[in-house]
Amino acid sequence: MTELLTAAQMRAIEQAAIASGEVTGLELMERAGRGVVEAVFEEWPEMAKTSDRAIVLCGPGNNGGDGFVVARLLKESGWEVEVFLYGDPDNLPPDARVNYDRWGEMGEVNGLEDDLFDGWPCEDSGISLVFDSLFGTGLTRPFLDFRHLSMALNTCSSFAKTRGALPKVVAIDVPSGLCADSGKWLGDDQPLDFANTANLTVSFHTRKTGQLLADGPASCGRTIVKSIGLEGCPRPRVGVKPPPGGAVGGCPAVPGGLVTLIEHPAGWLEKYGADHKYSHGHALVLSGGPGKTGAARLAARGALRIGAGLVTLGVPGSAQMEVASQITAVMLKRAGEPEELAKVLEDGRINALCLGPGLGTSDERASLAETALTSGRAVVLDADALTLIARARALFALLHENCVLTPHAGEFARLFPDIAEKLVATPTKGPAYSKVDATREAAERAGCTVLFKGPDTVIAAPDGRASINSAHYDRAAPWLATAGSGDVLAGFITGLLARGFATQTAAETAAWLHVECALAFGPGLIAEDLPEMLPRVFTELRV
Repeated sequence: MTELLTAAQMRAIEQAAIASGEVTGLELMERAGRGVVEAVFEEWPEMAKTSDRAIVLCGPGNNGGDGFVVARLLKESGWEVEVFLYGDPDNLPPDARVNYDRWGEMGEVNGLEDDLFDGWPCEDSGISLVFDSLFGTGLTRPFLDFRHLSMALNTCSSFAKTRGALPKVVAIDVPSGLCADSGKWLGDDQPLDFANTANLTVSFHTRKTGQLLADGPASCGRTIVKSIGLEGCPRPRVGVKPPPGGAVGGCPAVPGGLVTLIEHPAGWLEKYGADHKYSHGHALVLSGGPGKTGAARLAARGALRIGAGLVTLGVPGSAQMEVASQITAVMLKRAGEPEELAKVLEDGRINALCLGPGLGTSDERASLAETALTSGRAVVLDADALTLIARARALFALLHENCVLTPHAGEFARLFPDIAEKLVATPTKGPAYSKVDATREAAERAGCTVLFKGPDTVIAAPDGRASINSAHYDRAAPWLATAGSGDVLAGFITGLLARGFATQTAAETAAWLHVECALAFGPGLIAEDLPEMLPRVFTELRV
């Protein structure tokens, strides 16, 4: 898995590298500018063979300094470049000022005022590229003007009529006004109602968390990461809870905990010749009554396909015939009452439970949940089980470290209303409270792993470990927005828990495989298709 950084973490890593003497800030700025130009020509190779016109919008900080480097390099390549500066050049940081002066030897710097964004530069049909180097990852106050400019650039019909294509907008680090930590627009309470703010966003060293959360993916367009040579430099210690001030070489610790991007299965999925079915655990999925067994059957199928040695459906007596007529490899036990469930759990080989899909929310179901939570087994709680826990704090108190909660946004709000309120509030300053922050806080409060579902699924453990499973960019899987897909995910997690995976690892691996199955199937996906794609995905992983 790849680490993702907040703005503060990236800043600390750069400062540590500079403090070590391995690199200067000016060198990092030059590498960043070169990386942007390289990324543009890689994304649009035809532009490397032309000498078109570009506009570079520079801001008052080091992000603006990157823009001056981009302007100079494009000018040296034969492009016609027009540079605008938002702010006073006398207030530029030292490295940015050096590059301002270097550009000044090649061309003019025009002043840029807020009201210039109103409709500009749509009336000019000669622009191929617009670079946003106004405000990067360090922005802490609302700045919505560039968002409005980009809306104009991306919808201006005059460009399409005169050139056959719209100008490309390239953001350096993040689109200006977007919080690099949370993916939220600072000070903006309007939903994102257009495709992109940038066509391309160039990030340095690694992606930032905000490029994968909330409005980040839609705002960034396509994201490319460029190295600026920090890999071999001394760096602060990065971890969940860095020691106070402690890191190698006297560098300050990176603030905050590490977030990782899930890019492949976190656990080992192979089975071996000497194994037998009980080597891979026995999962029990509890079902609702007649007419409400489908969700549990989906979860059971997911648990079986992902490799649990045995899977049993625990059903009320009234639903036995319905379920028996629908299953083959999945087994059946009567477990509609707490006493019946306790009897089933006398089999010590049952080591993972799934509770919630189609379960129901009656008091009787709450008693069943209590029996499951006090059984000592790993428990996945989804759907109706989350409603029961949110309604009865006594059940919430029974959560333990071997539980996994899998809420979507509505269920999260019922479970953690105060946390959800902070998450949906319009941010007035940065860094804004993010989905990672919310999931971490929820996991610490619940004392167990929380998987907060969505295209930007966040998984957090009580100790602060956190990861993002992104279904954006080249992993976009909109077909997962179908009834029952969450039930299958709960089954995937349960099956991995039965196989002995730790809760965090099981949740991460299941979430990643869930998206891979959707991508493997494509349009037309329904929930029943997801488990059946696992053999194909497993085979491709083995190749």
